[in-house]
Amino acid sequence: MEKYILALDQGTSSSRAIVFDQQGRTKAVSQKEFTQIFPKPGWVEHNPMEIWSSQASVIAEAITSIDINGLNIAAIGITNQRETTIVWDAETGEPVYNAIVWQDRRTSEYCDSLKRDGRTDLIRSKTGLIIDAYFSATKIRWILENVPGARQKAEEGRLRFGTVDTWLIWMLTRGEVHVTDVSNASRTMLFNIHTLEWDKELLELMDIPASMMPQVKSSSEVYGYTKTTLFAHEVPIAGIAGDQQAALFGQMCTEPGAVKNTYGTGCFLLMNSGERPIMSKNNLLTTIAWKIGDKVNYALEGSIFVAGSVVQWLRDGLGIIKSSSEVEALAESVPDNGGVYFVPALTGLGAPHWDQYAQGSIYGLSRGSTAAHIARAALEGIAFQTMDIVNAMQKDAGVTLKELKVDGGASRNNLLMQFQADILGTSVIRPTVTETTALGAAYLAGLAVGYWESIDHIKKQWGVETEFKPAASPEAVSALKDGWNDAIRRTLTGK
Repeated sequence: MEKYILALDQGTSSSRAIVFDQQGRTKAVSQKEFTQIFPKPGWVEHNPMEIWSSQASVIAEAITSIDINGLNIAAIGITNQRETTIVWDAETGEPVYNAIVWQDRRTSEYCDSLKRDGRTDLIRSKTGLIIDAYFSATKIRWILENVPGARQKAEEGRLRFGTVDTWLIWMLTRGEVHVTDVSNASRTMLFNIHTLEWDKELLELMDIPASMMPQVKSSSEVYGYTKTTLFAHEVPIAGIAGDQQAALFGQMCTEPGAVKNTYGTGCFLLMNSGERPIMSKNNLLTTIAWKIGDKVNYALEGSIFVAGSVVQWLRDGLGIIKSSSEVEALAESVPDNGGVYFVPALTGLGAPHWDQYAQGSIYGLSRGSTAAHIARAALEGIAFQTMDIVNAMQKDAGVTLKELKVDGGASRNNLLMQFQADILGTSVIRPTVTETTALGAAYLAGLAVGYWESIDHIKKQWGVETEFKPAASPEAVSALKDGWNDAIRRTLTGK
């Protein structure tokens, strides 16, 4: 009987299930969007039961589409939107509140108060993170402080916290298993990335009972078995990683210094920093990539808030394209940017600048500037932001980038990828399988149950679709960098 790995990819806007075979090929895919809830400006929520029902339905659709059942599934791997926070009653399994999504900003003022109280260095030294509403800790605290009865239930040991991976496993095992992995735990602002334990001092600081927290496991081991009616037979759940770490593994960035960039709504650059955490001096995050066996790999991470979404803005805001796919041809219709630079700080600037008050700006406009120049400058702005993070990573890690592996929707844009290679002065490599997030979760699960014998065995499956090599002259690149640096200087608010 042929066996497969089932990967659950639970994202911010949709749930997906993908079936992979032993060669790492996609055999079935099912995807379902779910409701985005915006109760107030800056608040973003999901219904945890809808997350579960959407994930359950795509599991059923994917496996029935190729006529297989639980007996054909060697293991399940899970990858998920990170930091999103769910709190539920351990006895009833009912959420006490909606999931508070990673994008939610309701705890920003509390984060500001932590900074004023001088907690920045404490939290950074233990967790590798900056103080921000992005992470789970202040979201848990908000639920305990604002949901009637939640604080008392938590003190009595009746509430459970989980990121989305933890919630899905709880539901798949009917409440028998309450776990997460090190990659997701490292995004909570409560996990000590050196001791690999929930940090008592941080739990006390946030006033969160330790009884709420899941057990932290490696990223590749059998956590438990399914107990749902989705499968007539028990299936091992054997891999977990947050989405960006899963993509790093799916790209086979398993050696120190290897870097991937996911070009989605935003961009997420991760560099494998090996078995030691590098505490950034250049405004990057230090995070855990994964743990396999006794070996922990750490990563440096840089987040760009606006990448592919700048193309949506060209379509919806400016109306210079009718569909996102038109941007490449429009940008290619001019030989260069004509001196136009677009800093897409439409929601502030992320790493390495971290200026939340910065606003989007276009510089260098003249009577000769056209829609094509603006489109080209928008794409180039994505590549320039990536360059800024790569430069910060190289300084922190003391290494020179040899190649950049890419994935995500905007990585299909050849003009952007070639410009990225030119501006970095290094090869940009697009793989044959771009479903790297789900593939990473599948690989972690398959390794745990012996479906794949080793990482070296998996590496042989990773293939190159296109390699973009630097082709621009050093003089042209230097002039472009000068123009970008000038545009960034003008955009930063200094607040």
